[in-house]
Amino acid sequence: MNKPLRTVLILGATGRFGAAAVRAFDAAGWRVLAQHRRPLRAAGAAAGNVQWLQADLADPAALATRAAGVDVVVHAMNPAAYTDAAWRAEAPGMMRAAIDIARRLDALLLFPGNVYNFGAAMPALLHEDTPRQPSTLKGALRVELEEQLAQAHAASGLRSVVIRAGDFFGSGHGSLLDRVLAKDLRRGRIALPGARDVATPWAYLPDLARTFERVARHHERLDGAQVLHFAGHALTGQDWCDALEAVAHEAGWLRPGQAAKVSSLPWPLIRAAGLLVPTWSSLAQMRYLWTTPHRLANERLEALIGPEPHTPLPQAVRQALGDLGWPVEPIPAQRGLRPRSAQ
Repeated sequence: MNKPLRTVLILGATGRFGAAAVRAFDAAGWRVLAQHRRPLRAAGAAAGNVQWLQADLADPAALATRAAGVDVVVHAMNPAAYTDAAWRAEAPGMMRAAIDIARRLDALLLFPGNVYNFGAAMPALLHEDTPRQPSTLKGALRVELEEQLAQAHAASGLRSVVIRAGDFFGSGHGSLLDRVLAKDLRRGRIALPGARDVATPWAYLPDLARTFERVARHHERLDGAQVLHFAGHALTGQDWCDALEAVAHEAGWLRPGQAAKVSSLPWPLIRAAGLLVPTWSSLAQMRYLWTTPHRLANERLEALIGPEPHTPLPQAVRQALGDLGWPVEPIPAQRGLRPRSAQ
């Protein structure tokens, strides 16, 4: 008799991380219920064991009924805009809905966290229990979201895991890669949000999504409101220059021997424009993320799942640019695992 497939419900399955999670869980043999709010442009034809569920979170009970038998819920939803107002208005409610659904299903809830809750004074090495001292509204909201999970466990026994990671890149449009770093790469230009010699964590989304799937495999024995750290790539501005310049040479966007023109984001202008453009104001608040060296310690994660999924940077960058529809020839896939000595 065949063993029933493990089932995951992904909330916000059409976003960048949600879509990467759909692919990762499907590739690993899970039955995937992919929730989305608006009609899909395509027919939403299932790939593998993917079933698309158009549903609004205003009625968590109805969605939970449709998702009966789910083992794991992935909260992959994001506010509509990267502004303080949107986050304040939407993020807490999204978490309440995710908690309600996971509780009704008696499922493990997984949530992608970040480093906002550590604030501008964060130390160079971030552990799961490093004190949270947010210095922005988004950081305070991140702390609040994690507290919602802890309170849900205390009140009802909800099991959850927050997996914190650095800046996302890959799996489509909307990251610093396409909006800043490589925005003008095809014209031989690179823009850096921080210094060339400051290392900060970056999460290649397919690697992070595979990490979620590997954590989810342990859903039956995970308890409490836990936090894990995904190390990802620790990259300086120079690392990005080297990787992007190599792609530009191979694609013919730079002549042999020609160096890319590298500039920094015009932070004074962005800060001034933020008085009129809320998104720019939010970006200016986060400048410390690329000027303060830090990395995420992932020993707890690797104690649970083994070596963290890790795609080599040249391959990850090429694939990420290819995901944007750019004419980049990707390196043949070799899904590497980060050696423990490289942490």
